[in-house]
Amino acid sequence: MATRTWAPPGGGPYDLERTLCVLARGPGDPAYRVAPDGSLWRASRTPQGPGTLRLTYDGGTVHGEAWGPGADWLLDRLPTLLGASDDPAGFTPRHRLVHASHRRNPGLRLARTGLVLESLIPSILEQKVTSDEAYRAWRLLLQRHGEPAPGPGPGLRVMPDPRAWALIPSWEWHRAGVDGRRSATIVRAARAAARLEEAASMDEADASARLQAVPGIGPWTAAETLQRTNGAADAVTTGDLHLPKIVGYALTGLRGTDDDGMLDLLAPYAGQRHRACRLILLSGVVPPRRAPRFSARDFSRI
Repeated sequence: MATRTWAPPGGGPYDLERTLCVLARGPGDPAYRVAPDGSLWRASRTPQGPGTLRLTYDGGTVHGEAWGPGADWLLDRLPTLLGASDDPAGFTPRHRLVHASHRRNPGLRLARTGLVLESLIPSILEQKVTSDEAYRAWRLLLQRHGEPAPGPGPGLRVMPDPRAWALIPSWEWHRAGVDGRRSATIVRAARAAARLEEAASMDEADASARLQAVPGIGPWTAAETLQRTNGAADAVTTGDLHLPKIVGYALTGLRGTDDDGMLDLLAPYAGQRHRACRLILLSGVVPPRRAPRFSARDFSRI
């Protein structure tokens, strides 16, 4: 076990769970756990190999413990993961609701993992399906094709390496409920893993272009990935079924906002549009539901 501590600059407020919760892919994510004692556990595949990270926050300092071949890599980049390179001071709320949410969440930072495939593959799984379907697929794929995380983590699994992703047979994708279009996109991404991982050190525009060079990866998937891997404060998600409606309703009280309308509303936050969206979502203000939820489909029975 290796250890490291990090204190937020200036001794300001910090919210560990809300900063990192976007890295969890559903409540049963095998690579992410919040333990009963409040500690946060993550299993990652780093350039040095699998690693497990345990984080606790005592109100002033984050304490990190890590195990496995990737332990040093994880701890070297611990401040960046926790948002050390993020600058929330540059954000100015322009709407009353955003101002209130910003005031209630002073410890929010934008995490930056530096690991592209780790966020890209679950984002591909979330294309055009319900969250529950995507979370189930991620969970089953890690359970069947991942490996036990090093250290004493609570049943954590490390995702497969690029070669293992590319070798998953068609019937295993089918069993996990993943259609051929998404599985083919993941295989193409796995085969280009080295080039895609370079996007973690690029600026947002170049990184987005690098990801979208892979057929099957569009603006939605690229933004969802870069928000996590690069801490991209301006990577607003377009093409989403729900986000434009939520943003439109929260800021205007009107229904039916589309992508263009959402981008108009977020224009005052240029450079910080993703942060504005995070704060809007944290406000909990959503349009009242008029129709039942989409029922989850079981592709494995087709």
